Amino acid sequence: MDPVVIPRPRIFEGSGESVTSFIEANCAEVQAAIVSSGAVLLRRYSIDGTGELDQIVRAVASQPLAYSEGSSPRTHLGNNVYTSTDYPADQEIFLHNENSYQLTWPMRLFFHCVNPAQSQGATPLADTREILSRIDPQVIDEFRVRGWTVVRNFHDHFGLSWKEVFGTDDRDRVASYCANNKISCSWEDGILQTRAIRKAIHNHPVTGEEVWFNHATVFHVESLPPDTRNNLLEIFDEDKLPTNTYFGDGAVIPTDVIRHLRACYQDSKHRFDYWRGDVLIIDNMLTSHGREPFTGNRKIAVAMAQPASD
Repeated sequence: MDPVVIPRPRIFEGSGESVTSFIEANCAEVQAAIVSSGAVLLRRYSIDGTGELDQIVRAVASQPLAYSEGSSPRTHLGNNVYTSTDYPADQEIFLHNENSYQLTWPMRLFFHCVNPAQSQGATPLADTREILSRIDPQVIDEFRVRGWTVVRNFHDHFGLSWKEVFGTDDRDRVASYCANNKISCSWEDGILQTRAIRKAIHNHPVTGEEVWFNHATVFHVESLPPDTRNNLLEIFDEDKLPTNTYFGDGAVIPTDVIRHLRACYQDSKHRFDYWRGDVLIIDNMLTSHGREPFTGNRKIAVAMAQPASD
């Protein structure tokens, strides 16, 4: 199958007027562009800091969503607006679709560039339809039949704690949340382990197109930086890693399959450099996003909206 032509982010360029006013006056066009292009970039508009991002979210979608069942550290800036992932600047964040490991996920993502990086620091994008078109048909068939599993082990001092992820220190409430969200959970020596079996391929609710929408690649141990991967495997057995992925039946996903999937993401990737004040709006099911390493005082505010599920 030939790769589809990727719609690049459509750019709406202003001349200093209010970004919220522009969106409210042109909401239908902006909404249509998000679906047709997978992402839109609003540039050279006036925005009153991170506080206005809440208004932009409401103008385009609905009220911002809380970052629940999260997988990365963020700082809450108020009104369910957060910093982008608070990882060290020298670390890349591989392409992924926000919360695609959950039973419910946001359809819209919003990024506001408060301060651009001195170098790099882009939010690269990849069309999930193109990613799917590049994957070996035999690999697609295997994931279509078997699905994928995410396994999380909540060790002290490794990543987010289970109390942060589930917003409670009550084990019974965690068990209730997991039961309601098709997650199995168990405790061993005070360590919580969760398992969730999810689909790898979904249909977009508006276009009906099949999309490659999952965390099977980014959460797999092979996607960790080599030094980090080797250090963790010296400490933990593979099934006790903070995060790892498998086929839906629990079988190991071969390393060569993960490397193939990573290449499909990379070959589909496009990037742009942020300008101060930029607002990027993404259709989360049509567009994967990541983060380049960077230098300088990069600050990107993030919000999510419009919950969806199969």
